Amino acid sequence: MTPSPRRTLVAGLAGGLALNLVMLLTFRVIGFGWLGGGILLDPARQSAKLIAVWTRLEPLPLVVSRPAPIVAGLILFAIAHAFVYRWLSPAWPAGVHARAWRLAGLVFLLSFLFWEFFTPFNQLGEPLSLIALELTFWAAIALAEAYAIALVSELRPATRRQLGRVTVERGR
Repeated sequence: MTPSPRRTLVAGLAGGLALNLVMLLTFRVIGFGWLGGGILLDPARQSAKLIAVWTRLEPLPLVVSRPAPIVAGLILFAIAHAFVYRWLSPAWPAGVHARAWRLAGLVFLLSFLFWEFFTPFNQLGEPLSLIALELTFWAAIALAEAYAIALVSELRPATRRQLGRVTVERGR
C-alpha cells in the first residue's frame, strides 16, 4: 500500500532529522571535531585548500557560520526523498530492510558519491583516504535517512481491535 501524502511528509521529516543527527555525529564530532582539530582538518592529512575553505576563506560555509538554513534544507531534501520512496517503493520487494537499502543506495550513488567526486576530489584536492572516510560517513547518513523514511512509510496504523487484543494479552 502506498503511504498517504501526509504520511510521506512525516516520513520525510523523520528522515531529515535522522540525516541531520547522523551528519552531526559523523562529520562534526568525528570528522571536523566539535571544536576543530578532527581528522578532516588535520593539515598532515588534508589538503590546505579544503582546510582553508572550511576554516579561513570568507564567507565560511553556512553549515559552519549559520547552520539553521542548511539543517532546514536537508530536511526538505529528505522530504523529497520520501516522495521518491513513495513513488518507487511499490516496485521494490516488500519490507523495511529491502526498501531502506534501495533508497539508501539511490541517495548515496546519486548525491553523496557524486558530491565527493566533484567537489572534494575535483575542486579541493582532498586525499583519497579521507574521501573514503567521508564516503563511510555518507553511507551511514544515507542508511539512517532511508531507514527512518521506510519505517514511517511502512508502519501500518493499528486498529482499535488490534490494540484491544494487545492490551488484553498483556493483562493476562
